[in-house]
Amino acid sequence: MKATHLTAVTPLKNSQYWLLAIAAGLVAIYMTLTWKAGDTAQLGMSVLFWLAVASSLWGKRHSLKLESGVLPSFLGALLIALILWQGATISGLALTNETVQAKAPFLRFIPFFSALGVGLLASGFKGLKQYWQEITILFFLGIPSVVLSSLTDISPVTAKFSAFLLWYSGFQVSLQDVYINLPTGSVKVYGGCSGVEAMTYLLGLAVICLVMFPIQGRKQIFVPIVALIIGFIVNAMRVSLMAVLIAFSNKEAFDYWHEGEGSLIFGMISVFIFGLFYLFLLRQEEPEDHDTREF
Repeated sequence: MKATHLTAVTPLKNSQYWLLAIAAGLVAIYMTLTWKAGDTAQLGMSVLFWLAVASSLWGKRHSLKLESGVLPSFLGALLIALILWQGATISGLALTNETVQAKAPFLRFIPFFSALGVGLLASGFKGLKQYWQEITILFFLGIPSVVLSSLTDISPVTAKFSAFLLWYSGFQVSLQDVYINLPTGSVKVYGGCSGVEAMTYLLGLAVICLVMFPIQGRKQIFVPIVALIIGFIVNAMRVSLMAVLIAFSNKEAFDYWHEGEGSLIFGMISVFIFGLFYLFLLRQEEPEDHDTREF
């Protein structure tokens, strides 16, 4: 008489296409909800993050162990069901500014929850470590911005640094809390303009670079720090520019750099600067490898 154990591991190799379909569906849901929310910057960054995850998985597709148990499969299905339920709820809402702000935290958690859910379905608790790189990348896609925004408000710091840049550039500027005052106009640095988004985007990009193109030694520690600094400084320059535009009563240009395509240009500048920095670090790795081989 053979005993049947409910916790027996179930092979999922024949179900890999179902797993792929589930993952693709979750990505489509997330991208659609982000697009409907009007979060253009997050949408663009998401494409980069998902491509990095896909590339990483493709590179190790032949070595993945696809087997899971009852409990991890149940928890994975539960996470996916939560995403589907919340996604259906959000889709049925009129996405005004209020609803976007209310649902934005959950939208940022969807990639991480999706990775955990599919990972548990595919490989269970023990096999989840196979996907640590992909899970880490998707964690940094949205969660740091939510956590940092809820813990602190760096708007006063951004206002001070932007005012300093204006003063150093020769403008007659004064600072009152989060208000940057010029003789003919002033701007208020809200939380959305504090630079948290720019900083966390570059932090996520730093994680992608470290995972996909690893470097050695202490330089790994400095990469995220430099990414945060670049994001903060470039955003402060953008705030300074908008203060000048308000001072010159150029409302059209202000709107362009504040909410239009101009805001994305500064994001591209940040990415470009960080890319040059990381490329410099990678170039430094080459001579070290060469010297080691010769020795």
